[in-house]
Amino acid sequence: MNEAVFTVSALNEHVKELLDADALLGRVAVRGELSNYKIYPSGHHYFTLKDSQSSLRCVMFRSSAERLRFRPESGMSVTASGRVSVYPRDGAYQLYVSSLMPEGAGDLQVAFEQLKAKLAAEGLFDPAHKKPLPAFPRRVAVVTSGAGAAVHDIIRVLGRRWPLAKILVLPVRVQGVEAPAEIVGAIRYANRYRVADLIITGRGGGSMEDLWAFNDERVARAIYESELPVISAVGHEPDVTIADYVADRRAATPSNAAEIAGPDREDVSAWVGQAGIRLGQAMGKKLDTLSRRFDELARRPAMTDPEVYLGVKRMGLDYARAELAAAGEKLAGERRRSFVALAAKLDALSPLKVLGRGYAIAEKDGAPLRTASEAARGDRIDVRLSGGSLDCVVREVHHEQKRDEL
Repeated sequence: MNEAVFTVSALNEHVKELLDADALLGRVAVRGELSNYKIYPSGHHYFTLKDSQSSLRCVMFRSSAERLRFRPESGMSVTASGRVSVYPRDGAYQLYVSSLMPEGAGDLQVAFEQLKAKLAAEGLFDPAHKKPLPAFPRRVAVVTSGAGAAVHDIIRVLGRRWPLAKILVLPVRVQGVEAPAEIVGAIRYANRYRVADLIITGRGGGSMEDLWAFNDERVARAIYESELPVISAVGHEPDVTIADYVADRRAATPSNAAEIAGPDREDVSAWVGQAGIRLGQAMGKKLDTLSRRFDELARRPAMTDPEVYLGVKRMGLDYARAELAAAGEKLAGERRRSFVALAAKLDALSPLKVLGRGYAIAEKDGAPLRTASEAARGDRIDVRLSGGSLDCVVREVHHEQKRDEL
């Protein structure tokens, strides 16, 4: 019996054809645990599915991976759907995955929890970043579907409660692949051109799939980066989205968002009325106090008999003037006597007094000579005497011998 001889490539191709022809392997779902999950620059995902006894190589091409709504991680239990075939180059069969579904919770719930944990770790839910809402908004921007019930509820409730606010509707799609980009664009437009004091964004109720645009990371970051306060009003009261966590305020419904956005005009009217009453009472009390103060001042002597009052003040002024003059004279006398005493001391120390007693002062170039060694033979010196000076020339310098040299 002759055996068929194949090249390696031919055998691999033959096995591939057999597997590709098997209808069961052309559409199969495999449950297992993700292992060695890697994403290559090409966008393809490579990983291994394993259970307690075996493992299976898997690949998910970029076109399929782009449809994932959660982030697969090693250790996660999933069900992978796809086809089984052979990669001819390696001769190993593998599962070409077209979709992944987490075990237990659905892929949307897993994606929600993953994004929630990521943004919470970055601080996007931190209460410190929450901006206060304006007490009396003049303009409110509503980012929602222009044809949905949510926009009509917001206009109706806000118009009834706070009709002074101008409502600007920025219509966007709130469902589908294009919705997140449109919501982000509207929020950034409202901030860039300052079209309002406050933004309300949201939609009516629906399934998690319907509300998914408000679980998009791009929408969450646009709300966080908004300089205008944002109220998130998505779905009904039990519905919670990522936008609710990031927004400055979360409303249970679009109607509730309109209630939060502005005050009730009836409450404001009542407050103004009460404030008017309190202001009137305060003004009355102030006027009573001023009236009593006026009566007290009117009974004082300065008001009842101004001439007598001014006379008494003039007498006090005369006494003060006399005391001030006496004090000034006393101080001047003391200063005069002190001056005379100092002048006498200065006169006694004056060099001119010394000259009057027969002494003289010898000067050279305007400076007094203290010792004979400061002059030399031939120097011209001035000798100041009482009543004049002498212009002299030194003929000889005689040095006095010190006593310790004798």
